[in-house]
This record gives sequence, C-alpha cells and structure tokens, in this order.
Amino acid sequence: MEIKTYRAPSLQEALAMVRADLGPDAAVLHTREIRGHRLLRWIPGVRKVEVAASLDVNVPSRLPRREQSSAPAAPAPEAYQRPSSPAPTRPATAAAAVARPQSTPSRDLSSELKSQLDDLQAMLADLCRQSQAAGRPDVPQELFHLFTELIDAEIPEEIARELVQRVRQDCPPEELMDPAVAKAYAARLIESEIAVAGPIQLTPGQRRVVALVGPTGVGKTTTIAKLAANFRLRERRKVGLITVDTYRIAAVEQLRTYADIINLPMKVVSTPREMREALAQMADLDLILMDTAGRSPRDEVKIHELKAFLTEAQADEVHLVLSSVAGASTLSRTAERFATVGTTALILTKIDEATGLGNLLPLMRSSGLPLSYLTDGQNVPDDIQAAHPAALADAMLGINEG
Repeated sequence: MEIKTYRAPSLQEALAMVRADLGPDAAVLHTREIRGHRLLRWIPGVRKVEVAASLDVNVPSRLPRREQSSAPAAPAPEAYQRPSSPAPTRPATAAAAVARPQSTPSRDLSSELKSQLDDLQAMLADLCRQSQAAGRPDVPQELFHLFTELIDAEIPEEIARELVQRVRQDCPPEELMDPAVAKAYAARLIESEIAVAGPIQLTPGQRRVVALVGPTGVGKTTTIAKLAANFRLRERRKVGLITVDTYRIAAVEQLRTYADIINLPMKVVSTPREMREALAQMADLDLILMDTAGRSPRDEVKIHELKAFLTEAQADEVHLVLSSVAGASTLSRTAERFATVGTTALILTKIDEATGLGNLLPLMRSSGLPLSYLTDGQNVPDDIQAAHPAALADAMLGINEG
C-alpha cells in the first residue's frame, strides 16, 4: 500500500494537491495541523496542514468528484461524512466538510481567536515561571515605590530587586508602609557595601609615591592638581609632581601651569631611566604625585607599558580614576582591566555631572576597591573630598538633597 503525504499552508491547498496528484478517487487517511514553537504561531506562514492520502485503501473518498451525479452521495463514515450537496468546483466547501462539518466563517474565526488567546495565556504563564525560576521574585506592593526610586537612581534592576527584598526582611512590617523609612533602610544597605580607603596618609620623614591611572578624559590631571594644592597649601607638605603623559602636550602644559602657580617641582619622564632620575631628585619630599597618560582598557600593550612605569616608580598607592557618568558595565570592565597594574583605590570624578549614581554600586561590588576621593567640579583646590559611605549612599538615593 502506497501512502503519500502532502503539506500546504491550508487544508484547501493540501486537498487540491491530493486531487491533482492522485485524482478524485483518492482516500484521505488523516489530516493534522503542524505547529512550530508557541511563539512562532503568530508569524504568518509558519503553520502548515498535513494530509495523508492513498489510492490503495478502499474507503470512501473525502474529495468531491469534479462531476457529481444527480443521485445523493452515500454518507461517509463518522467524521468524514460530507454534506448532501457539495459544490464541486469550490475546494473550500470540501475542506470545510472534512475539517468541520456545517461550519461557518464566523465560527472558524472565533475558534482561531480563541486558540490564539489560549496560546497567549500559555506564553505568559511560561514567562512567569521562568521569572520565578531565575530567582526574580515579584516586588512587594508596599515597596513598589522604593523599587521605582532605585531604578530612577540608575541602580540595575537585579540589584534593585535584591535591595527591596532585603529591606522587606530587615524592616519591621509596620514601618514598610512609610516610604521615607523604607528608603532610609535601603540607603543603609547600600552604605554597608561601600568600602573607603580614606585620604592619603603621610608619615613625617617618609616619602610617599602616589600614582593616578585611568582611561582618557576622566580628569586625572585636574584631580592631581587638587590633591597637590591641598597638601601643599593647606597641610604645608613638600609635594612634587611627575608626569609620564607625554602623549598629550596640552596635559603636560596644564600640569606645569598648576606646578608654577603652587610653586611645586615637576618632572616630565618618558623612560624608566628618567623615572629613576626624577625620583632621586625628589628624595627629600613628603609626597610625589604621578600623572599618567590615559589608557584604553582594551589596549593591553599600553597597559603593560603603564605597569612598567609604576613598577620602576615603586608606587605606594595606585588610584584608579573613573568618571561617574560612565555606564555600570563600562566602569566594571575598566576596573577589571586596570587591576593588572596594581590598583589600590578608586577616585570617582564628575559626581556633579551624573544624572544618577546607582551605576557605581556594581563597581563597588565587582572591583573590591575602596574609595579614596570624590570630585564634583573643576575648581582647584576645591571640589574634592574624601569619600564617606553614608554621604555617597544618601546621594545615590537623593536623600537630604537641597
């Protein structure tokens, strides 16, 4: 027995293929609708109808002959029964007789809409189950306002959900309804994750070498000028400047201008040998601040070159300078790349330019580096302060603004 299978976008087209290939005497053995993934059902042309037919099976054919006799047709068995007077030249009538006897276009449309709604409900149920399986519990209604504030502060969604759940666990139930109290609890949780190194500490009689590194455009040179001015003018320390940023002439001239104004010795070095000579000439100083050229975190050659200079200088501290206006993922990747040069602390600049500070929280978690200073402007020697966890956490959530 030879059985052939035909597939087409609709039942009418599949039956037409059977009739064209096997003739009107072919017996239709079965029909079925082939569906792809649930999400693909909404794409036109994805669904297909499969019809199996044969000329060797002795069962009444479900295909109408092209020429019907005047005598009434014998009833087909069970679901394959045809209407008493099918239109021989309209395949759609035959298709309707095979699939849904006595059906109407409106009933077909209603059935299709119901099928699509059922599919949509199933898809939404799957998404809910996937969300719960991924460890993303729903935000409690009483803390939804806090959740939106964390998102507005540019804290990533996953961390915001985590903080909301921790607030729910730690905060007494009767206090959860007070938005200010819930927000304060969240601020204290953020504060606990912010480690600080404190300002640069100098010991009388001991020289300290502090280098600032980071990508281009984050404000390293201006930050060095602020630090130098504060230690020289306010703490009356002997300070010297060394720059290895010979790639940008403007950077050298900018730092030289600051050195002349504050009356500080300054050396420009371009080789490890010059670094040794510059350090030897500044042996009697309390603090040497080293400015380095901005490096792309993706340029491994330049990063290794920077590491060689820092090794030659025997830097006591290496502060990574990052702009707070950068995205969370950019900050984390940059800190990871610069870790190879031996970074010991973080300096965050342009706090005043950031629309939100929540992007700093993933950096705190991933880098493990403590904060040393924050800068919030271009004024020298002002607009720089030692980092404080509570103040930064409150600034992230906009507490005590104004």
